[in-house]
Amino acid sequence: MARRFSGKVALVTGAGRGLGRAIAMALAQDGASLVLNYHQSDRGAREAAEDAARYGQRAVAIRADVSRASEVRGLFEEVQRTFGRLDILVNNAGVFSRVPLLEVTETLWDEVLGVNLKGTFLCAQAAARMMMTQQAGVIINLASGGGLSPRPGYETSAPYSASKAGVVMLTRRLALELAPHIRVNAVAPGIIESRPGWSEESRKRLGAATLLGRLGAPETIANAVVFLASDDAASITGHTLNVDGGAMLR
Repeated sequence: MARRFSGKVALVTGAGRGLGRAIAMALAQDGASLVLNYHQSDRGAREAAEDAARYGQRAVAIRADVSRASEVRGLFEEVQRTFGRLDILVNNAGVFSRVPLLEVTETLWDEVLGVNLKGTFLCAQAAARMMMTQQAGVIINLASGGGLSPRPGYETSAPYSASKAGVVMLTRRLALELAPHIRVNAVAPGIIESRPGWSEESRKRLGAATLLGRLGAPETIANAVVFLASDDAASITGHTLNVDGGAMLR
């Protein structure tokens, strides 16, 4: 079977664990060379690079805090030096929060908005500059059910919901400005069991919040990203794909 991303380079932010790592591995299996960005998950990112090599793909792990413009510039300069091109950007790096409104501090607000929204903007802007010279590229942002509904089936916080709602509108605006050569879409995960250690009680309670009665797996989000990054989605841009098991219909 032909691999859809052979000869292409994909950058995944927050690729050291959870959804980011699952997305990176799915892209590698389909032929993409990888840039694995991480901030704190050094070991996970390097293990992911080793896993990508087993699929025959070149992969490099690069540390950068996506909320800092200077570090984002350095990240994309390294992408240019290493691969000379960028075909796919997946803005996955994010900070989750469920802190109640009256307990939200300015520091927390700045951290959540800085990574989730500002980081998405900075990376998309830098990627667009590279992709426009190629007149081709795909940007996929990770939104959230928390940015589509104040009650997405799980508890969230004002800064988190605001940041992810911002990602949804940013996606639409980028799609408008970067057409026709660059497609921009988003994936909005629902309740995904992306880390080990959840109790059976938690699984049942959270699964019951969906129409399908179960939690999502990281691979379901990875598959959605791969679809939107591929030519199978060549006519899709400015769209947010909600992958939540029907939670918002309950």
